[in-house]
Amino acid sequence: MPKGGRKGGHKGRMRTYTSPEEIDAQMKAEKERKKHEEEEGAAVNDVQSEDKPNASGSEDSDDEDSQKKGGLEGLIEIENPNRVTQKTKKVTEIELEGPKQLSRREREEIEKQKAKERYMKMHLAGKTDQAKADLARLAIIRKQREEAARKKDEERKAKEAAQAAAAAAKGLHTLSLK
Repeated sequence: MPKGGRKGGHKGRMRTYTSPEEIDAQMKAEKERKKHEEEEGAAVNDVQSEDKPNASGSEDSDDEDSQKKGGLEGLIEIENPNRVTQKTKKVTEIELEGPKQLSRREREEIEKQKAKERYMKMHLAGKTDQAKADLARLAIIRKQREEAARKKDEERKAKEAAQAAAAAAKGLHTLSLK
C-alpha cells in the first residue's frame, strides 16, 4: 500500500456529487429568499421613516462610526508618528517646469549612455585604440585582396596567352596536315 493509505474519500466514504438540477433548484431558492428579505427590509425601513420623520442624518453617521470602530478604538484616538499622510496638492501648486531631481540609478544610467555616445563618436573618427587597430587590420586585408586580385589577373592573362598560343599552334598544325 502506498504511503498515505488508499486514495479516495475520508475513512472509506463514497464521494457524492450534486446533480445540475439540484444546483439550479438551490440557486432559485436562494434568489427567492434574498428577494423576500429585501422586500421585508424595504417595508421595515418605510415604517421606521414614518415613525421618525424628524431624524437627522448626523445621528445615522454617528451610528455608522460606532459600528466601524469596535471595542476601545472608538474611545482612544491613536496617532502613529511614523505614518506619512498623503498630502493633496492643488493644480496651481504643481511645478511642471521646475528642475526634476533624478535618483542615483537614473543619473548613472544617463552618464553611461553619454559615455557610450562619446566613445562611439571617437571610434567613428578613428581616435580610439580599438579603431586604430581595426583600421590597420582593414589596411592589411585590403593589400592582401589587391595582391590576390592582381595575381588572378596575371594568371588569367597567362592562361589566355597560352590558349591563344595553343590555338595558333593547332591552326598551323592543321594547315600543315592538309
